[in-house]
Amino acid sequence: MGRLTGKVAIITGAARGQGAAEAKLFADEGAKVVLTDLSADGEAVAKDIGPNALFVQHDVSSKAAWDTVVAATVARFGRIDVLVNNAGIYRPHSLANTDEALFEQHYRINQLGVFLGMQAVLEPMKKAGGGAIVNISST
Repeated sequence: MGRLTGKVAIITGAARGQGAAEAKLFADEGAKVVLTDLSADGEAVAKDIGPNALFVQHDVSSKAAWDTVVAATVARFGRIDVLVNNAGIYRPHSLANTDEALFEQHYRINQLGVFLGMQAVLEPMKKAGGGAIVNISST
């Protein structure tokens, strides 16, 4: 316990499942956590964690949304030490049954979102003296 005391973490896709579990674990280890997700269900997870948690509704594929998350994190907790790029989708179809919109949705969330997140936290992490970025993928 306490391995993350004093650290501030942003965790995407944190409204449920693995992301919610990560947010709770980080908070149990002493971190302040910013939970992000398209689903407003993340608000309940943040409330359950307590005053060291903040929920921001967030589309990871939007640079403007990343700017909002970073600004909210720094305004509330003063720094960013960790980014966990957990948000992702998996909607498999055969090649013949995958349309351009589905392909683009996978790309925008699973690849572009990760890139935008890493870019968005770079300067705040430098100001904090460094940090850690964890990019997760699963099926």
